[in-house]
Amino acid sequence: MRHGVSVALVAAVLLVSGCSDDEPVARPLAEPTPSVAPTYDASIEPAAAVLALVPEDARTLTVTDFGQVRKELGVDSLTGASAPGEVAAFWHRAEAERPLLTTGMLRPSDQRLLREYGFTELDVVWEAHFFDAQGQEAGWVLRLSDGVDMARVRAGAQDPATPISGGEVNAGDHLVSSGTAADPDHSWAADAATWDLVGLQANATYVSRDCVPADGADVDELTAYSVQFEGSLVTARLGADRQDLFARMRLGEEDAAFDAAFDGGAADPLTGRIGYVMTDPAAAARLALEGALPFAACP
Repeated sequence: MRHGVSVALVAAVLLVSGCSDDEPVARPLAEPTPSVAPTYDASIEPAAAVLALVPEDARTLTVTDFGQVRKELGVDSLTGASAPGEVAAFWHRAEAERPLLTTGMLRPSDQRLLREYGFTELDVVWEAHFFDAQGQEAGWVLRLSDGVDMARVRAGAQDPATPISGGEVNAGDHLVSSGTAADPDHSWAADAATWDLVGLQANATYVSRDCVPADGADVDELTAYSVQFEGSLVTARLGADRQDLFARMRLGEEDAAFDAAFDGGAADPLTGRIGYVMTDPAAAARLALEGALPFAACP
């Protein structure tokens, strides 16, 4: 795995002294996690906000912040009503330059949705999907832009031919969803440890409550982890005070596919974070979706 400037970048993000086995410098304490399961809060980072909507029996969550992607690519004013050439250029760049965990569930129906209901995938601020233990999709959440007419979204949800057919529409929060938790006390928001895995501003966030099957990895037990893709940087979060973090980081150096998409590596056992630089955003996102992340190996 390559080192140098990339390691300096990720080490700075992790607030550690470098990528070595020396004990890292202490960092400020993290913000306190909620003591009770909160309800949905639109003001916080999307992967944290959606926790109150994810059922407690879900095993995997993906969140793609299209609003953040558009902002980073300099087209944050782009909407479904924009010129087709501008729309096509955005999606071409986004898929090549950003680690999208979904390419947008509305996109195949964009033209019909725009014509009949006045919105498209480009009017989605962020999109979340969650999956069961068998890897089957159990539900989804779309946060639509403030300017979208939610009465028309409701009409679209009543149309059996749209991707949001049967979806529950929350006009106040500009959400349309399916399969979400009815009670925050029975959602991922009820687990304080899960809150510790999210909260960074990111293009996309992948959260799993399973480790990755591996052949005899010499590491400690892992019950949950996240990967947050922040521009060109990646932060893996495995929980605080992990004595096996350097061993887990080195597993990636032995995996050619992982090494081709993730550069460098800096670990902070105090916070349980490993930082990387992405060299291939599309491949990095694909490896996360495939569960092909060596640092998350089961013992």
